[in-house]
Amino acid sequence: MRAVLCKEWSGPDKLVVEDVPSPAIRPGAVRVAVEAAGINFADLLLVSGQYQEKPPLPFTPGSEAGGVITEIGPGVTNFKIGARVMALSGGGAYAEEVVVDEARIFPISGKMDFPSAAGFPVAYGTSHGALEWRARLQPGEWLLVHGAAGGVGLTAVEVGKAMGAKVIACAGNPEKLEVARQHGADHLIDYSREDFRERVKGLTGGRGADVIYDPVGGDVFDASLRCIAWGGRIIIIGFASGRIPQIPANIALVKNIDLIGFYWGSYQKHKPEFLRQSFAQLFRWFEEGKLKPHISHQMDLKDVSQAMKLLRDRKSTGKVVLTTR
Repeated sequence: MRAVLCKEWSGPDKLVVEDVPSPAIRPGAVRVAVEAAGINFADLLLVSGQYQEKPPLPFTPGSEAGGVITEIGPGVTNFKIGARVMALSGGGAYAEEVVVDEARIFPISGKMDFPSAAGFPVAYGTSHGALEWRARLQPGEWLLVHGAAGGVGLTAVEVGKAMGAKVIACAGNPEKLEVARQHGADHLIDYSREDFRERVKGLTGGRGADVIYDPVGGDVFDASLRCIAWGGRIIIIGFASGRIPQIPANIALVKNIDLIGFYWGSYQKHKPEFLRQSFAQLFRWFEEGKLKPHISHQMDLKDVSQAMKLLRDRKSTGKVVLTTR
């Protein structure tokens, strides 16, 4: 089968696509013929050697896929050959086949195509977990979303709207803001032209945002501290800007705010039941038309380097997906 291989910690440019043996089936797992695999910012860090985990070289990246079950391992009881599924592979998804434990497989409806399934679990799972479990977002609250046209940011706009929030979307140009508007944002702020701190204050009548969803960090985080409401919550998702901010504790004290870190991947280990409940809700919203996965680029597996650089260089919106057929 074809698979992407990372043989050195050199980023997207040194990734190669080679024919490799198919992975062996194991008890409690299924084989999925991968139709599409989602690219995440964590994959960029992983192949560059900058992620918190470093698998032994060579390895195949990719943590999410959509495809069809072609083989059932001993002990699997909930799936049959031919089932259309979404897979949380934990690695290995940038390939024509992947073997995944049954607990990390989720059936998808006929309404969801494979590219949507491939880009669904990490982005939507992150936003729902962050806003529901950690931020305790309530109907009618003001939600400020940074990087609102990106992979996780756009899903935060949709999930926030589904939860009843008033959503302010921030992005770097009018084209990206238009994508956020089409996915439900109530108000738009252009980083390149506006002072988002002042705009947020103006939109909220001087109150500030109740919840701020921040996958960017850096200067964006610093300014967010100045437009958070008293008693508000800032959800720290990541640091796409490249700078991890230092937090002045006096602001947290004076404003009585919560600064909340959120790493969705750790819930797979510590509270897997949360993920199953979360996906059940997310699938309901999808069926109701409240979630509309946005994929700006679909590219063949052989174009993996180019695809990953689109994400790195912020030239994509929503998700970038690799296809195998």
